[in-house]
Amino acid sequence: MTWLVTGGAGYIGSHVVKAFTAAGVDCLIVDSLASGHRSFVPPGVPLVVASILDTGTVARAMAEHHVTGVVHLAGFKYAGVSVREPLLTFEQNVEGTVSLLRAMETADVERLVFSSSAAVYGTPNAERVTEETATGPESPYGESKLAGEWLVRDQGIATGLKHTSLRYFNVVGSGSPELYDSSPHNLFPLLFRALAAGQTPKIFGNDYSTPDGTCVRDYVHVTDLATSHVAAARALDSGVPLERVYNLGSGEGVSVHQIMNTARQVTEIDFEPEIAPRRPGDPDRIVAAGDLAARDLDWRMRHTLEDMVSSAYHAQRLAAHT
Repeated sequence: MTWLVTGGAGYIGSHVVKAFTAAGVDCLIVDSLASGHRSFVPPGVPLVVASILDTGTVARAMAEHHVTGVVHLAGFKYAGVSVREPLLTFEQNVEGTVSLLRAMETADVERLVFSSSAAVYGTPNAERVTEETATGPESPYGESKLAGEWLVRDQGIATGLKHTSLRYFNVVGSGSPELYDSSPHNLFPLLFRALAAGQTPKIFGNDYSTPDGTCVRDYVHVTDLATSHVAAARALDSGVPLERVYNLGSGEGVSVHQIMNTARQVTEIDFEPEIAPRRPGDPDRIVAAGDLAARDLDWRMRHTLEDMVSSAYHAQRLAAHT
């Protein structure tokens, strides 16, 4: 049994690979290294450097390594940037998923865990989002993830593909000091890079319809997320029926201002954040109920907000000195 992790050299992907290998499951990584890091690939795990748009290469890699299932994480993940780059976003996330599904069909691989996103909900009216909450994406990124879910669903109807889609909320923290979030747009790396450079961290917008005016998000630790991918893969391997989609969220919201306060405590650096203009595509608040995932995918919050900030901070510091 070997599981392919597309985007497995990235921040979330490398944690998923680590969780699979810790569980005794063999992995293959396909990653273009456009945003991934070769150093994130564990010893002994084969890496195929290729884009998921290269259907033939991906199909051959699956066949050569006897892949039985896929975790699909590769893609373009920047909601704000997607507003300026919609064609790139749809190429990577929609055409890329079509290409992967074609490769899976060619290689007779019949199990898929799809990486989706809270961005499919846009700005929901619900206090806590459930899987039944209406979708209404507000960025090309969110639209592309919802389209990916539809593709996976329809391929399941057409071919019997066994699948589930996991809607991530705000993934943060680090499970190993050498694995860090290198995104140029995510809150935690932006915050820690600014502090390391002696600059003032920014809050993008303080006029949202939230208690303190800053965006409220549902932050989850990356290792908790990775654990549920292993649970999903094992369920699909065992023929256990899964829901079509699951929210991986904590059920509790944390504002950007609260994150800044926690960072001040963890880093012991006194600062007052600068208020910058809103970023396009950012909803006011989004918090999810993770009840279904808790029932089926070993989903639970094993880390506090301080754990998340502290582990991310130490990983970023190590990265800056290597």
